[in-house]
Order: sequence, then structure tokens, then C-alpha cells
Amino acid sequence: MSKRDYYEVLGVSKSASEAELKKAYRKKAIQFHPDKNPDDKQAEENFKEAAEAYEVLSNPEKRQRYDQFGHAGMGGAAGGGFGGGMNMEDIFSHFGDIFGGGSFFGGGFGGGGRSSRRVNRGSNLRVKVKLTLKEIAEGVEKKIKVKKYVECNSCNGSGAKDGSSFSTCSTCNGSGQVTRVQNTILGQMQTASTCPSCNGEGKMITNKCSSCAGEGIVRDEEVISINIPAGVAEGMQLSVSGKGNAARRGGINGDLLILIQEEEHPELVRDENDLLYNLFISIPDSILGTAVEIPTIENKVKVKIDGGTQPGKILRLRGKGLPDVNGYGRGDLLVKINVWVPNNLTKEEKKVLEKLQNSESFKPKPTSQEKSFFKKVRNFFE
Repeated sequence: MSKRDYYEVLGVSKSASEAELKKAYRKKAIQFHPDKNPDDKQAEENFKEAAEAYEVLSNPEKRQRYDQFGHAGMGGAAGGGFGGGMNMEDIFSHFGDIFGGGSFFGGGFGGGGRSSRRVNRGSNLRVKVKLTLKEIAEGVEKKIKVKKYVECNSCNGSGAKDGSSFSTCSTCNGSGQVTRVQNTILGQMQTASTCPSCNGEGKMITNKCSSCAGEGIVRDEEVISINIPAGVAEGMQLSVSGKGNAARRGGINGDLLILIQEEEHPELVRDENDLLYNLFISIPDSILGTAVEIPTIENKVKVKIDGGTQPGKILRLRGKGLPDVNGYGRGDLLVKINVWVPNNLTKEEKKVLEKLQNSESFKPKPTSQEKSFFKKVRNFFE
């Protein structure tokens, strides 16, 4: 099932400002919030969909990629997007700052408040992947080895030696936040902040794992398989959800960002979805006509060159270019005809050309269009 357009999901235009995006997302989140729609799977999916749309469009870099490449630029074909691999707590941890308070909506739905304990998030990783034009044309699966932080096997990422050596934080009583009441000229004001003792986690490790020193993560290598869609371009960035650095003590993993680089083709030049090829033919071939082999991404194809073909003529081989990354057809292969003029001739060759030099057939004859152009130029200066 294809994903809906993110702007459509939030009900905003493509020129929507940051404030308009936040307002639209808040409206959707309130509409489809699980506390308001208990046991409603469709509402839950809509809630996740809105979170995914806002996460992309509220980030200038991701929004630019999405506007240029659509869902393919978000890694939809390279390992899943944001919302598909996250649960409700993940979404709450990402977007709770929009609504404030100890619960997702500050308890606005009557007793449905959720814990505001901090959830750690691993950092993103960025790698460069070089692709040939053939790989770009067909799409490819790449396996890359990445040095990164992974979950500690000794404690299963908990940071505790036996996996259960935790105690509730005495400072915040497990809430992850401390509340302060201040007297102001407007009356008492209550503020909440991250607990300094447990860093918002709500619990303390009593016996740390010796392998990871209580962090829950260690440095290691991982071989990651990524599916790159056909039609990607130089500088495009794909995202593989959850394949970045692991988070401390069982948090949310970061993402792996794939930066696309194109390897130079020995004969073909890319121009968006079209391919360009410079064909050089001899003077006799341009006059008499010939058949030549033209390289394409897949193989070589034979093309007929008509007699009397002029230098600079463009031949178009339809559908022999690159596919559009968003599925909007395929580009063409454009062949530019160049006539090769030799520098060194034998005496016999010069004699042949001298005989032809004064022939009427070899004298330049402007076309009717060229004559019309010259006439306009002459009239302009008279």
C-alpha cells in the first residue's frame, strides 16, 4: 500500500510555515489520540501517520528531500520510514515538546496521562554509497559494513549487570521529572524539568554491567543490507530507520543516512533522467550514411545514420535513459552527431578532395529557414 502525501496527511499546502505545520499536527494528534479513540486501530494508524508526516516536514533538511524526491527520498524503499517502525512511546518521546506537561496532552483527556520519563535516542550515522549508472537504472541491494554503537549482549542493553539491578529514583519517585513551585506577582507558578539525578529515566542502576560500564551499548561492526530504488541521483539522501547508533539503556536507535554518489560512466553523461552521448563519424559517413553501434546502459544498439546528416544533429532514442525515482516514466538517450575532420591527409586523399572542392554538390547551400534569417538580419541593418 502506497503512502499518502505528507502535506495531504496534515491538510496543509506545500508552502505551509513551521507554525502552520505545528498547528495542523496538533489538531490531527488530538483528533486521533489513543486516549480519545480507545481500541480504534484506524485512529491509531492515523495518529502514527500524522506523526510521521510532521517529523519529516518539520525538519528543513528532510522536507527539502521530500519535496524533491517524494517518499523515495525518505527511505521508503530502503528500509522503511519513520512511522512504520515506531510504537506509541517512541512517538510520544519525539513530539511531547509540542504539547508540554507531564503527559502527551497535559492530562487533557482526563486521567489518560502518560509517564514523562526521558527516552534515550541514538545518534544518526551517515555513509556514502557509490553507484554505477546500471545500478541506478535497475535499483540495487547493497551490503555495507558500518562501525557503530550496538546493544550490549552482556546486559541486553539495560546497563545493569544482571538485567534487573535497578532502583526507583528517590529524587523524582520514578517520574523522570521534578516539579518546582515558585511564588510570583501573578501567584504560584509550577514548572517541571528533567530530573538531575536520573537524567529523566526515572530509575537508577545499582550494579552496572562491566562490559559496557552501565551504558547499555558497546562499539562494534554490523553488516547492513539496504535496498536502493531505481532512479536515485547524485546527492540524494535515503534513510534506513533504526540502523544508526544504538541508544543508551534500551532507548530508540538512530537512523542510517545513505548519501548517493554516482560513478562516472566512460561514455554516457547523465542529464537528470536523460543520457547524453557524443557520436563521431567520418565525412564520408555523414555524406553517404552508415549504421553505427551506440552504447546504452544495458547493451549496444545499432542506429542508422541517414546520408546528408549535418553535424550537431540530435538523435533521440526514447526510453533508453534512466527511470524517474518517483515512477514517472523513463528518460531518453540523446545522441549528438559530430563529424570528424582529419588533420593529416595523404597526397592521394588531397587530390580526391581537390576534385570535389569546386563541385556544386559540395558548396554550402543555406536552407530556406537560414535564408529567411539572413534576410531579416539584412533588413534590420538597412
